Amino acid sequence: MKLSLMGVINLIHETEEMGTLTANRCLATVPFGGRYRLIDFALSSMVNSGIPKVAIFAHTKYRSLIDHLGSGGNWDLHRKQSGLFVLPPAMESQSDFGKGDLYHFYRHRDYFARSPLEYVVIARSHMVCNIDFGRVLAHHRERNADITVVCKRWPNAETGLTRKAELDADGRVVDMQDHYGRLASDIVSMEMYVLRKELLLDLVETSLAQGKDHFVRHAILSRLQELHVSAYLHEGVLGVVNSIPAFYRHNMELLKPEVWNELFFSPGPIYTKVKDEPPTRYRSGSQVSGSLVANGCEIEGSVQGSILFRGVKIRKGAVVRNSIVMQNGVIGEDGALENCILDKEVEIRPQQQLKGSSHMPFLALKRNVI
Repeated sequence: MKLSLMGVINLIHETEEMGTLTANRCLATVPFGGRYRLIDFALSSMVNSGIPKVAIFAHTKYRSLIDHLGSGGNWDLHRKQSGLFVLPPAMESQSDFGKGDLYHFYRHRDYFARSPLEYVVIARSHMVCNIDFGRVLAHHRERNADITVVCKRWPNAETGLTRKAELDADGRVVDMQDHYGRLASDIVSMEMYVLRKELLLDLVETSLAQGKDHFVRHAILSRLQELHVSAYLHEGVLGVVNSIPAFYRHNMELLKPEVWNELFFSPGPIYTKVKDEPPTRYRSGSQVSGSLVANGCEIEGSVQGSILFRGVKIRKGAVVRNSIVMQNGVIGEDGALENCILDKEVEIRPQQQLKGSSHMPFLALKRNVI
């Protein structure tokens, strides 16, 4: 069943502290969970919810985004009237690059205007979750809200950079602050907003006319008293992945079967770009325990409590513990990793040993030879 809801994944000025992991890629395409990218979760949730059209508002370093998404076929968005739109940043001059998301929404307002769909859901790419937006829309209508924001009650959460929200007894948002604020609340915003398309376009034009160009900060937070902003509380798994410690922690959480099963299969499956590769080859003498291993790997050594992406090679005598090794990484003979993150195509020389901590993992950069 298709919803009267159009999807927007907003990559304009995403808050992140991923350092070298986003040096050559946007946050949306940071690898996650052995074979996925961060954007797969928001995009799959929209498709599974019956959202027929999704627009990706790109901003910077989006070559890898185009390569990953393609025509949208892996998410069943590639039909004759394409349901996937990747909209580049709207810039007439260099100064336009620093403008907020409302400016880019305005420059692509024809995308919204041409759609017959009544509602819009705007999401970010770094919220790792599996959510039914049909339930969010039903909650929005039941509460007769102007805007519904998806939130999660997360007491004492160690998380990435988030906004905290304060709710009244009726579930209405009465205050919201960025991660550096001091709001005493255990409610975090998941940066997902549902509202009528007409209201969105009105907020875009009104805010820009006032010299304000940020959707949440200017169009919503400054109008909390005049708009009915309701909170929908998500009860499933959530990972806020926009910092290195959060990236490591939430990947490691996937080694718990209950977290893996809920995140990737409930309420629907998470899709990603398909690559036809052979199954992983486990050589004689290899040992693997408590790990996620993608296809195309070759393992001769020992892997414990780790995540291996596609095409990783663990040579004879090598030991990998509590680490994340991305696509086509190579761990040489008798090498050792513990609490490490290796970007794509990183090679560890024979007998080389690298060690970090669970709070600050060692990070090896893309295409480096350590």
